[in-house]
Order: sequence, then structure tokens, then C-alpha cells
Amino acid sequence: MTEKFVPAAAFWLETDNQKACEIAKLADFEIVLFDMEHGTINLETLDRLLPFCQAIGLKAYVRLAEATRSNIQNALDIGADAIILPQLRDTEHAREVTEYAKFAPLGSRGVGYSRTQRYQGADNAFLAAENQRLCYAMIETERALMEASAIARLPCVDGLFMGPADLSVARRRGAFGGTEADITDLVAIATAAREAGKHWGVPVANPSLRKAALPFRPAFVTLGDDLSALSAGFHALRQQLNK
Repeated sequence: MTEKFVPAAAFWLETDNQKACEIAKLADFEIVLFDMEHGTINLETLDRLLPFCQAIGLKAYVRLAEATRSNIQNALDIGADAIILPQLRDTEHAREVTEYAKFAPLGSRGVGYSRTQRYQGADNAFLAAENQRLCYAMIETERALMEASAIARLPCVDGLFMGPADLSVARRRGAFGGTEADITDLVAIATAAREAGKHWGVPVANPSLRKAALPFRPAFVTLGDDLSALSAGFHALRQQLNK
């Protein structure tokens, strides 16, 4: 019998909520995805919570507020296992910003003095190890979707991550609904990553998207966030009186 494929389970962290991370770990989530683009997490929160999450056994991924050199280097210096770069316009934009995530000769990341160096000077082993931290290019603009194969082949891109909501709006379909057109976009992104030998990930709270994604074996999927989990929990508690 073929073993069922199950990708790594991730959740978005939108707020400064340590207990949400602990509960998610107890529920067998494997990745916390700090959302610095749409959440209320700042650098100070990231600097405090990221090593805590890693200490309890969660991989720590960070979606940056914007794909800038300072944002990329800060997240990596703090110790992110992977970064996700939002709102990439096209291949050239992706090439420029993903190079900030890797040290030369692969990229152009600057050498700092941080936790990842154990507060000591950098050596060649450190530089090589840091280049193994993952850099995901987010595909959520129309041009980036058209150029997904080229983006996936960039040397500083380790994977692609689909942004279904923004991609649906950018493609003039309005609010995301898990339509056939959304599925077509997912298949294009998954195929581009697979053909380039790269990882890929996707949010799968929508059942249709989840069903379509799993046969393409994403490295990880996001199932929701701390606020949606809290909302679902409160609604379930309240419904107990109605039963």
C-alpha cells in the first residue's frame, strides 16, 4: 500500500502570542510562520518569539513585510529557518531581492554580528551553513505567475509560495474562492517548482485548494492562523449551549 503523503503543517502567527505557539506545537504543528506583512509582529517580537518557537521544536519561517535588504537580513540574523518574500513583481525583481538572502558568491547578503553566529565572528563554515536557510519567492502578482518557471530557477530561490488571495485579485477574479481558475494557477506554480527541483508551499484553508495541492506534494502548507483558531474555538464553545 502506498503511504499517504502528508506535508509539514504550518500556521500563521499574526500577533504576539506565545501560548498560541505552545498550543500549536501540542497539536502537532511543525512550522510557525511569522506574518510580518499582515500581522502585528515587529522585530522585537520576532527576536523574542522566534528562538522560543525553535526551542520547543517548531521550525520558524518569516513572511516579511516587504522584500528589502534590511528586512531580509534582519530575519535571517535573528535566526529564521526560512523567509518568504511577498509581492515580487517579476523575475528581475526576484533576482535582486533573493540575492540579499545568500552570502557571496551566491548572493550579496551582508555579514552582521548576531545570534546565528553565537555572538562570535563569522567563519567560512558559518557562511556556508547560512546559505542553507531557505528563501521562498511568493507568487502573487500576475507577472510573477507568468514568469514562475524563471523565478524558480534563480540560484538564490529555494522554493515558491503561492499567495492565492492576492493572485486572485491581481488576475481580476475578485476575492479568492477556490475556483477552477485558482486551481489552474496553483498547478502552474507547483509545476514550475517541481521542474526546477525546488520546494513549494501554499495556504490550504480552502478545501478545494487543499485537495488540488496535495498530489503535487508541497513541502509545507498553512492551515490557518492564531486568530482564526481562537475564533473557531470561541464559536465552538458558544455552540455547546445550543446543543
